[in-house]
Amino acid sequence: MAKSYDVIVCGGGVAGIAAALEAARSGLSVALIEKTIITGGLATSGLVYVYLPLCDGMGTQVTYGLAEEMLEMSILYGPGRVPDTWNAIDGTRKGRYQATFSPASFVLALDEALQNAGVSIWFDTLACVPVMDGQRVCGVEVETKAGRETLLAPVTIDATGDADIADRAGARCETGPNIMSIWALQATLAAAQVAANKQDGTYLLSMFTHGGDGDDPEIENADRHWNITGADEITRFVVEGRNILREHYKKVQAEKGRANNYPLTLPCQAQYRMTRRIVGKSNLQTGQAWKTHDDAVGLVGDWRVADSVWEVPFGTLVPESVQGLLVAGRCIASAGDAWHVTRVIPAAALTGQVAGIAACDAVRRKIDPSAVAARDVQAALRAKGIPCRIEDVYESGRAGR
Repeated sequence: MAKSYDVIVCGGGVAGIAAALEAARSGLSVALIEKTIITGGLATSGLVYVYLPLCDGMGTQVTYGLAEEMLEMSILYGPGRVPDTWNAIDGTRKGRYQATFSPASFVLALDEALQNAGVSIWFDTLACVPVMDGQRVCGVEVETKAGRETLLAPVTIDATGDADIADRAGARCETGPNIMSIWALQATLAAAQVAANKQDGTYLLSMFTHGGDGDDPEIENADRHWNITGADEITRFVVEGRNILREHYKKVQAEKGRANNYPLTLPCQAQYRMTRRIVGKSNLQTGQAWKTHDDAVGLVGDWRVADSVWEVPFGTLVPESVQGLLVAGRCIASAGDAWHVTRVIPAAALTGQVAGIAACDAVRRKIDPSAVAARDVQAALRAKGIPCRIEDVYESGRAGR
């Protein structure tokens, strides 16, 4: 038997949650499909527990809406704080509008928000294949403990992070390079001593990272590109990462002892960065920081450097030829350096909210999401106090800063 909703969201990470919250709070019936039992995706079960900046690094906030609300959620039931000096333009830039959070605490806050919004959550459920009517996605087939079930909706949002539904629906996609990167939450006596001295449990969030920059001396072939759209390669990626961690702790514990430095928990999903993304109606490219787009629906700062702001075009959420489908999160149409900028938490939350707004417009007007006008999405965002374009934040554009 098929179950029907107004909107189906595939993927319970930050992007999927933002999309589901926006649509449900607007009065639509929403199903959120999550293959694990943990909300938050890479931010929580993936242990990437840094909510990256909502500012430009020069003291100006550029990302608003659910991205900001979810930043507050991340520290609602646990340690972490937004730096008091994030907006101080004094040459030192002591902080940015960001926070480190407890993954478990973030999950509790996300669950609460979803339940309060009335989202129908499907945990331990795998979104398998899209239900197609020609080139139109009409829903998804899912696998649960009860077996295969069908969910139907006029709009489906792919927030899987890997464009799984878009790819299986026939949307044109491209894959990206991934190098070995593993983060772990660890327990160390040194961190415990600092936390006790400062009377602040935030310091217990001891992060250990390996890889990610391509030149880690402890990783053989650290710059190897992993193609992680197949089970064999994914398994090797996970196993090799754990092998690296094990060898690291062998060395550390030989010096400090097993009780003084050890892994507390490991990621429950592979810590990919750029896997597969759609080719969209619009495509964000390398070198487009500060570039304006007529269909821009939000701004994100570059988390790696200061003074670099990107407009996100609405067309990056819309596949070229597939109907009934929107995309949110790190699998939007961003290539090259733009992919690095848009694959992280703030951009995922922003594009999730935009997808939710567009889905509401499509459902209510009974049109395909590809027919939703960017100007209507922009109007909805601005009505919520969310800037869409550089000119909304900086007078006379960048030159007015």
